[in-house]
Amino acid sequence: MKIGVISDTHLLGYDERLKEIFNRYFHDVDLILHVGDLVELSVLDVFGDREIKAVCGNMDSFFVRQTLPERLIFEIKGFRLGMMHGWGNAENLENKIYQLLKPVDCVIYGHTHYPVNKVKEGVLFFNPGSATDKRFARSNTVGILDIDDKIRGKIIEI
Repeated sequence: MKIGVISDTHLLGYDERLKEIFNRYFHDVDLILHVGDLVELSVLDVFGDREIKAVCGNMDSFFVRQTLPERLIFEIKGFRLGMMHGWGNAENLENKIYQLLKPVDCVIYGHTHYPVNKVKEGVLFFNPGSATDKRFARSNTVGILDIDDKIRGKIIEI
């Protein structure tokens, strides 16, 4: 299974640049994960009828925070994946999120705008960075998770 992962888009609605990112990098994915700070739900319209799982972030509107969960745990091919945006400073953020989601095989998060793709004590920690905002990062990025007999992550610089 191929999953497109995006976070921290910080947009007020449908955006042509985001549509281009979808067409170029997510055209063949089975599922899209948005890990928060979309700001408004209409941002998800860019992905058309593709299956989407999303969580809210700290910069999302009141309506988004009332509509989307703060965290989400789901299973794909026998692996438990946990999603949560994040909050506060980046120090120890992965561990704080993991403590709220465990036990999971993969922690998917955002907030820092900085991409991460690493395995720590058997758990994949995956942050796609920000697709549209360069605060705290040199470039814009998205991610791909491939799940078959294991979970593999890939960061894509846009």
